[in-house]
Amino acid sequence: MKNMQSNETLALEVRDLKKYFPIKKGVTQHTVGHVRAVDGVSFSIPHGKTFGLVGESGCGKTTIGRTILRLIDPTEGSAIIDGVDVFKLKKKQLRKIRPKFQMIFQDPFSSLDPRMSVGAIIGEAVREHNIVPRSEHNAYILKVMKQCGLRSFQVDRYPHEFSGGQRQRICIARALALNPQLIIADEPVSALDVSIQAQVINLMKDLQEELGISYLFISHDLSVVEYISDYVGVMYLGSLVEMGSKKALFKEPLHPYTRALLSAVPVPNPEVKMNRIILEGDVPSPANPPSGCKFHTRCRQCMEVCKNFEPKENWVSEDHYVKCHLYDANIAETADAALDTKSE
Repeated sequence: MKNMQSNETLALEVRDLKKYFPIKKGVTQHTVGHVRAVDGVSFSIPHGKTFGLVGESGCGKTTIGRTILRLIDPTEGSAIIDGVDVFKLKKKQLRKIRPKFQMIFQDPFSSLDPRMSVGAIIGEAVREHNIVPRSEHNAYILKVMKQCGLRSFQVDRYPHEFSGGQRQRICIARALALNPQLIIADEPVSALDVSIQAQVINLMKDLQEELGISYLFISHDLSVVEYISDYVGVMYLGSLVEMGSKKALFKEPLHPYTRALLSAVPVPNPEVKMNRIILEGDVPSPANPPSGCKFHTRCRQCMEVCKNFEPKENWVSEDHYVKCHLYDANIAETADAALDTKSE
């Protein structure tokens, strides 16, 4: 947030992150364009807090998580953990700090090796990074399993012998075993039943309170994000269009896209009638995004300035900003200045 850096120490700071995927064509496979999966995203996560990242499928949420982890390399930008830009590290340097940031993947079954037992899955990286002495290895694995709600007798079982919720607990235990300060959770409960979702989310919150872990929680389920997050960022077509504290964003959503997303969240009361906002049209291609505000092609409140000029960050409070011309007090001045720049 605007004053977060001065008030709280940061577990992660992302600055102007961009990830473009080349579009290749022809026999020579020459590059004819780029898919702008992530287009200039900045945010930060304080120690012991959760930052929720929401948006429609294909908006770039997962790409952000994988890029921060260096599973894919960024096009531009920086990701700072403990004062170190992980994007500038070479392989050997990156390997040393790997335990500090881990990931929980969306599908627990496909992210677990079916040929390895639970103990081997959790202990592989522990042994590789020398987290504990070899003599304490087995006891440490059992301790981590217990923290994640797994029984000691399950240590020699294989992933196919567990339910979906138990498999996700194994994934959490694997990440937790390295004593990370940041965990990137990519839709960790979307493949689970609602009752199991609650168990896994509560487990993550309990571990955060006990160990002070920070989370980047990626999801399209706004109800879950509201429950677990301290701060929330809303993504559309590779960009953050609104960001703020959970309380500020859910109490007073500002961007038309955020309002549309929140209007689709079901309310557990049959007497409450929701004023659903239906977005018209399709999401534009990230390979050829619209000029100006990327959302203007689907926005009911679109103005002429929205079609030609990209909105700036408008801070409506110390912990809440929105990128929308509706909240720009100097729209005319912004448009004139942009026209002058173009003419030069």
